[in-house]
Amino acid sequence: MRTLIEPFLVMLARHGRRRKGQTLVEYSLILAVLTIVMIAVFSLLGARIVVIFSAINGLLDTAQSS
Repeated sequence: MRTLIEPFLVMLARHGRRRKGQTLVEYSLILAVLTIVMIAVFSLLGARIVVIFSAINGLLDTAQSS
């Protein structure tokens, strides 16, 4: 009985290793796409973001000095 189960377990272990590698590639591609999107958004909205952060920084300075 044990000899019938061993090939199945070997096949299952090999499939698990391939799946982990495939998952790593998928997550890497998702991360790359998100990075490209974030760079595009920041480049399009760069000036507005600077104004917003400057305003927040001014408010924090005002709150800290009071």
